Amino acid sequence: MTRILGIVGLVTALYAALLLSTPPAGKTDNLIDVANLQGQYGIVTLGAALVIIVGGIDLSIGSVVGCAAVLFGVVMKSGVHPYAAVLLVLAFGATVGLVNGLLVTRLKLQAFLVTLCGMFVYRGLARLIGGTVSRNWVTDPRDPAAHPEFDQPLRGLRFLTIGKDFNGELLFPGEFVLLLVLAAVLGFFLHRTAYGRYWYAIGHNELAAEYAGVNVNRQRVMVYVICSTLAALAGVLLFLNSPSVQSDAGGSSWELFAILGAVLGGCSLRGGEGTAVGMVLGAMVMPVVDNFVNLRGMKSDGIPAVIGLTLLVGTIIDEVIRRRSKAGKV
Repeated sequence: MTRILGIVGLVTALYAALLLSTPPAGKTDNLIDVANLQGQYGIVTLGAALVIIVGGIDLSIGSVVGCAAVLFGVVMKSGVHPYAAVLLVLAFGATVGLVNGLLVTRLKLQAFLVTLCGMFVYRGLARLIGGTVSRNWVTDPRDPAAHPEFDQPLRGLRFLTIGKDFNGELLFPGEFVLLLVLAAVLGFFLHRTAYGRYWYAIGHNELAAEYAGVNVNRQRVMVYVICSTLAALAGVLLFLNSPSVQSDAGGSSWELFAILGAVLGGCSLRGGEGTAVGMVLGAMVMPVVDNFVNLRGMKSDGIPAVIGLTLLVGTIIDEVIRRRSKAGKV
């Protein structure tokens, strides 16, 4: 509870600073933009947090996001309807998670190594299947290979997921709303079902969970599937939200934002801890910081340093809390 209150205070302070820095005429639009970015980062944070809860790690998230965004555009360019393309991309994400999970559980490979390799593999795959994709690349009627009939379905998808009307005007933060819906579903599974108890138990003590009858391998594979599927969904949102997506830059460093959001939200890097509310709050921090830096005209080159220091501080705090907890039990 203390961590939740701390992150609530941090988010509140950041929003206060942001509102003071935003010109009055642009406050509403700017806040919607920030909320949508929080939705994108939050969706991958949910997946990363689940993996962390079971004592794992996934460094391939950003590459899966970029690959999924490129794949979404390429599949539609080939003539697949946008709604069907969404399902295909989500299936791609689920397959990635299945592969990661099986390599970790069946071959007993280190999750860090498996997902680090995946980070390079899926980034390379994105470069192979398409360099740069855009909505116009799919629907431009001047291009004989494009599909203008997909323009209306794409606009509909943008309205449902991003909150933009058919003219491209932002009406509401659709991605943040989607994040809240997904967090509510995840929170239900984490805190109200046996699956959540299994995941926490695995993160706390894998051997004890096995003795208690939990199929640890199956649960771990399930979590990796969920994580990569959410990353693929974020890739679809990235395509819908951006004029264009570059295969070598789309989703770059998103795995760091996801891990940072999970740690800020109270997930222990040792596993076994974390809440859905904390995940959402943790994911809200970096978009506000980034927007504040841009509005103030400050250089954003130092943001990676902020991420690294924040992760380090979070790790130190987690270790201090664990040591005090153990000392109290002795």
